[in-house]
Amino acid sequence: MGKDRNTNQGPLNRRQFLGLGAGAGASMVLAACGGGTDAPPGAGGGGGGGGGQFGEGKEYTGPNVSLAFWNGFTGGDGPFMRQLVDQFNSEHQNIKVSMNVLRWEDFYPKVPTAVQSGNGPDIAIMHIDQLATNAARRVVIPVDEVATALQLQQDDFAPAVWSAGVYKEQRYGLPLDIHPLLFYYNQKEMEAAGISEPPKDRASFEAAAKELKGKGAQNPFWVTSTWPAHLMWWSLIHQFGGTPYNEDGSQAQFNSDAGVEALTWQVNNIQQGYSPKNVANDAQAVAFRQGKNALTWDGIWMMNEWAKVKGLEWGAAPLPQIGDQPAVWASSHNFVVTSQAQKDPNKLQASKVFISWISDHSIDWAKAGQIAARASVRESPEFQELEVQNIAAQQLDYVKFPPAVPGIGEVTAPTFELAVNEAVLGKKSPKAALDDATSKANELLAANKKKYGG
Repeated sequence: MGKDRNTNQGPLNRRQFLGLGAGAGASMVLAACGGGTDAPPGAGGGGGGGGGQFGEGKEYTGPNVSLAFWNGFTGGDGPFMRQLVDQFNSEHQNIKVSMNVLRWEDFYPKVPTAVQSGNGPDIAIMHIDQLATNAARRVVIPVDEVATALQLQQDDFAPAVWSAGVYKEQRYGLPLDIHPLLFYYNQKEMEAAGISEPPKDRASFEAAAKELKGKGAQNPFWVTSTWPAHLMWWSLIHQFGGTPYNEDGSQAQFNSDAGVEALTWQVNNIQQGYSPKNVANDAQAVAFRQGKNALTWDGIWMMNEWAKVKGLEWGAAPLPQIGDQPAVWASSHNFVVTSQAQKDPNKLQASKVFISWISDHSIDWAKAGQIAARASVRESPEFQELEVQNIAAQQLDYVKFPPAVPGIGEVTAPTFELAVNEAVLGKKSPKAALDDATSKANELLAANKKKYGG
């Protein structure tokens, strides 16, 4: 919601569920199927992952057990995970993992009711902005004991992704990867314009856009009105020294000076003729494939898409620092254990073994277009050979995730995502659009606090 890019289905729905908007529709459905704080029957209290229920070590010696593993890897990343599951099953005769793949927009509404009925996953993958929501609804259980038993420690993970898996002082997610935005450029166009290296800051980026336009690139930097424009804005508001929400995530502050400056910069690229007007969803990616868009910001997952295009000479770099400090939007896939698995000690132990095995083999998952969450994997010789992933990993010290607040995903689409759309299309000024978005977001945040409790 990765944003593991799926090119086989409509991009709008997919992309709404693969980034900050992962819960934009899902959380509304989640609320409709049982209320914010109601636990599924038998889910138990918040400490369900404790008490040593997961056993010790990384082995399972109990009777044959079947595990249901659900995820949304319907795109090009799916075969990578399928191969890992098949390999795990071949090496563990007493554990049978059955992988069920749904589109993310179907996955998030379906999981709570499926878990409640006992027909859902025992283990699953969730995006980092979905953890608090599903923890508050007790769909997933704390995994502190899993982390301890598997010897997964903070110093083996990027600090931001490790801390983002905690809600109310308990861990609900075990990070598998990190997938940030990247800056992609057309090497042939850059060379023709006499630009020897990818721009790294505002001055060099704007100079490159001007030079490219002057050398015949009609619109060198396409700014979309939809995806991934709001993720660009999320990166930029942090770069200009702001944050979309206050520290505890209870108040939106999209319309801060930093937020307005960020959105104004995006709009200015259109006004200066670097981008066409009214760029639709995915149009910038199509243009990049065709050599019509020399500079583009998109996710790490796009690396495999560019590689498929014959004759496209492209490169990747960290997102340019347009503001006063580096920052970049990112999301992360996390393993979760559901309250369904909590009812069976054998499933709990087998789940731990599976999560441990996949985590230990996450170098193979990184090849799908991800940064491995574990430092020990990123530092391995095999990961060092993954050129684009290593470039993306240079940004890990300043990736920016949403706050761990229940329902935070459902705030995105009707607020700042809409504001970015309205400003880019010229329907409202950046300030007016963000003022309206902030007001709407604070109404939603207040409603979510009542719905989910806390």
